[in-house]
Amino acid sequence: MTVTQTKRRPTRGRKLIVAGLVVVGLLVAADFGLAAAGEYQIAQRMRDKLNLSEDPSVRINGFPFLFQAVAGDYRDVEITATGVPVRDDLRDLEVRANLYHTRIGLSDLLAGDTSNATIDQVTGSVKIKAADLNRLVNNVTPFTDMAIEPDTRPEATPTQASGKPDPTRAAVKLSGNTTVAGRKLRITAYGSVSLVDGQVAVAVQDVELDDTSLAGLAEVLGAVRSALSVTIDPGRLPFTVTPTAVKVESGAFTVEGTINNIPLDGVR
Repeated sequence: MTVTQTKRRPTRGRKLIVAGLVVVGLLVAADFGLAAAGEYQIAQRMRDKLNLSEDPSVRINGFPFLFQAVAGDYRDVEITATGVPVRDDLRDLEVRANLYHTRIGLSDLLAGDTSNATIDQVTGSVKIKAADLNRLVNNVTPFTDMAIEPDTRPEATPTQASGKPDPTRAAVKLSGNTTVAGRKLRITAYGSVSLVDGQVAVAVQDVELDDTSLAGLAEVLGAVRSALSVTIDPGRLPFTVTPTAVKVESGAFTVEGTINNIPLDGVR
């Protein structure tokens, strides 16, 4: 006996599910498309505002974008530019700004009209990398393979009179290779970085060599301290943010600060 199988038609519920998935997909695509358009307009504006040679990377954080667009309140706009030069001394700065609660209508944003935009808070930072420090130190004593690391020794953490950590000072460990009297040496130095009038002052207290039998050791140590004790001007922070803190991380110093309640077009 032959059994004839009939093809089952999709139920109404399945059709609704498929239709719903299609609608959700279209909304997600539209959301990402509008976000990309907004990020492009901000990148164009920030290129001029921050005096950059090319567009910075811009990311409007938070999903969905459409909810933020309807409210005209973008919770966190992240702007990053790398390889930024300052004069002839620094060539590889990383500039970052986080714009918290940027308030601008969607039509103005997509048109690139930021004249009425305001920002509740901006956190700006400039990162000075080891390669630029190496370049500065070479003006006094030739170094290679300069490395920056936090000094994690408990006694090295700078504190204020209250006993709390001092945001304007940080302990640092520097290391690198140099040549003295024809001999290659590995040097490790311990000290601090301080924020002084918007500049980063590096002060070295202790220096260790991998060869302590070197003749004229005291002179060598003095020359190393002098070479590594430099003051670095990182230039102006984004949005004219006043520097209030300096940090040491693996490979870099970071200067940062915060400013509140500013018009987007009223600052540089």
